[in-house]
Amino acid sequence: MAAAEKSKVTVVGAGAVGSATAYAMLIRHTAHEVVLYDINETRVRAEALDLAHGAMFTGSSSVTGSADIADTAGSRVIVVTAGAAQKPGQTRLELIETNAKIFATMIPQLKKQSPDAIFVIVTNPCDVLTMLAVERTGADPARMFASGCVLDSSRFRWLLGERAGIAPRSVHASIVGEHGDTEFPLWSTATIGQVPLLEWTRDGKKVFAPEDLDDIAEKVRNAAYEIIEGKGATNYAIGLSGAVITEAIMQDSNSILPVSPVLSDYKGIDGVALSVPCIVNADGAHPIHETTFSEKELDLLQKSAHTLTETANNVRSSL
Repeated sequence: MAAAEKSKVTVVGAGAVGSATAYAMLIRHTAHEVVLYDINETRVRAEALDLAHGAMFTGSSSVTGSADIADTAGSRVIVVTAGAAQKPGQTRLELIETNAKIFATMIPQLKKQSPDAIFVIVTNPCDVLTMLAVERTGADPARMFASGCVLDSSRFRWLLGERAGIAPRSVHASIVGEHGDTEFPLWSTATIGQVPLLEWTRDGKKVFAPEDLDDIAEKVRNAAYEIIEGKGATNYAIGLSGAVITEAIMQDSNSILPVSPVLSDYKGIDGVALSVPCIVNADGAHPIHETTFSEKELDLLQKSAHTLTETANNVRSSL
């Protein structure tokens, strides 16, 4: 795909996730200009130089690395990946105090440089950090939202597709709620093509049984922990998902993605950032209020909201 003309995207954080995000943007031609920003000048310049050396293979997109926040000015989209990384055995919510303190200073500074930018928060715990960032900056929740369960949904569709013998793109199913331990699948509306999931057959036999569903959901929830245990970080797939979200904004594509904005009067939930199906376009992320939930799914959504509300309240008292 062609890079959006004269478009500028900043990726904040030159660690494993930020560098993978910048790389994905370059090879997908997400933007005309990618700025990789990090306070570690030596690291960010080295990462950007390594990426720039592939210019012959990536076309017209350019990448620069900088430790000067002024170089982020005029960004159309800012993807934030900076912060403490999740360690083996650590939950996303356990990162909150460290990363909340980083965000308290960093996000207002970035917004001052690019007041019209749309922010995509990837740093974990992304839902709570988004809530705090919106509160601190007064940003329109549609224009400052978390990447949420976009990656989780990709993992989910891959697992379902592998079992069904179908390409993940033809699996229509989402993970919603917290990007973390209380996330859950929208089983009630999951389909392969137009076929309800539990009705899908392979070689004349049904592929999925009701008793399989909890195990599949658990595998999705634990996927990041397994990868972190094995290699120390998740980076490639989250980098790709960050690029895809950015493209939906840059191309004004009205893509439906389970990102996480701060919700207002959504199924009785207010003031909590949760992943729900949203229309993502040049104006940001817009929750689809008509999305149907079963009674059980609505209960799980409320429980997820309660977990994040408690976490946010705890960290507010420490800031």
